[in-house]
Amino acid sequence: MSQKATYLDRILEHHRALAAIDERSLADLVRRCEQMRPARGFRDRLQIDATQAIAVISEIKRQSPSKGLLRADLNPQFLADAYQAGGASCLSVLTDEDFFAGSIEDLQIAASACTLPVLRKDFTVSPQDVCDTRLMGADCVLLIAAALDPHELKDLHHLATSIGLDVLVEIHDEAELEVALFAEAVLIGVNQRDLVTFEVDHRRALRMAGLIPSGVLRVAESGVRGPVDALALHQAGYHAVLVGESLVTADDPTGAVRALRNL
Repeated sequence: MSQKATYLDRILEHHRALAAIDERSLADLVRRCEQMRPARGFRDRLQIDATQAIAVISEIKRQSPSKGLLRADLNPQFLADAYQAGGASCLSVLTDEDFFAGSIEDLQIAASACTLPVLRKDFTVSPQDVCDTRLMGADCVLLIAAALDPHELKDLHHLATSIGLDVLVEIHDEAELEVALFAEAVLIGVNQRDLVTFEVDHRRALRMAGLIPSGVLRVAESGVRGPVDALALHQAGYHAVLVGESLVTADDPTGAVRALRNL
């Protein structure tokens, strides 16, 4: 096994260890979720915006395993406002602290700074994680097919939708697509970055686009460098792109989002 595969395994091992000692009552968490105001419709916003041009999910991310620190002066409020001004459809905010330097505070600041629906980007492995996503104010939860067995994914997907969250199911290949469809996913992201090597394969998203059934909203994730990539993915059949590093590091995040949408 490669060193980078071991790094990924360590992330998942860390999150599962935290889940194993979480003794909070799931029933109590669900009740708290059910008392909240309705979430801002993440999938609905993507679907509406995709009728005009490719929708953009703009990410707030402090660092990554492949690039390290991305922006030392990152300000979630500034970026959320800048992304919305550029025409972003939704936000994605990293909340993993130990490996991505994210936080719940980053998500809450960003969500309060704009009207855009927000995806919590993290390694969700338990029902309590799903409820936490709703309770912290996110509108959509990320479930990674490579991190969950098929029945875990299906159960967590069902829980998320039952408490008012949208669910972005992340896949990498045909086998994981079958798992996502088994979970009845209606919002599927194809990650162009290999979770083992961390290399980006732009052919992956193009290959997978035609395999995802109609009626499922298609999102291309990772490795979108600019308008040329976004256009190619749109032409391949994607409704949206999730873009992080190129926006976080841009001198003009508003202009960078606007260029991706090409309106």
